[in-house]
Amino acid sequence: MRLCLCHYSVSAGWILCGKVVAMRCPQCAHEDTRVIDSRELEEGSMTRRRRECPQCAMRFTTYERHEYAGLTIVKKDGRREPYNRDKLARGVKKAVEKRPLSNDDVEALISGIEQRLHEVAKSEVRSKVIGELVLQALRAMDPVAYIRFASVYVGFADLEAMKREVDALLHADTIEGATENHIPQPVA
Repeated sequence: MRLCLCHYSVSAGWILCGKVVAMRCPQCAHEDTRVIDSRELEEGSMTRRRRECPQCAMRFTTYERHEYAGLTIVKKDGRREPYNRDKLARGVKKAVEKRPLSNDDVEALISGIEQRLHEVAKSEVRSKVIGELVLQALRAMDPVAYIRFASVYVGFADLEAMKREVDALLHADTIEGATENHIPQPVA
């Protein structure tokens, strides 16, 4: 048993911080797992640990990361809600679903977006800023995932609007020095 100061992503789900928790085995729920390997990721902002359960011998991976408390998201309609990493992760993971990206790539992308959020915002950030950060990151990582996310976030008015965005993406890839920060604006 120890005090959990970070989020742990276990195959069984997320365990919330701030409580005294044991790192339970996702298979047998044994409370005393052993760390086999530990590595710093993303410039020290996350720690990946390989663990083994002494009871059933299952091996699994956990991720520890800093919790950014106090950030409020201001929605388009003016509502405010607390920042939720899981909500950001769901949107990104939906866009990259069935794409050739590893879980580590996706986690790095999400953590990079989260880090940028905390660089640009002190206590509040508009949801539009988050959407633009996700679009920039996906555009650089996977053009198909970018178009998927943009189709929901931007809400293209019709197929012609989506075609223009795909053409702009293809055109930018063929022209050296093209603007990397082209972000379509959401339809009002």
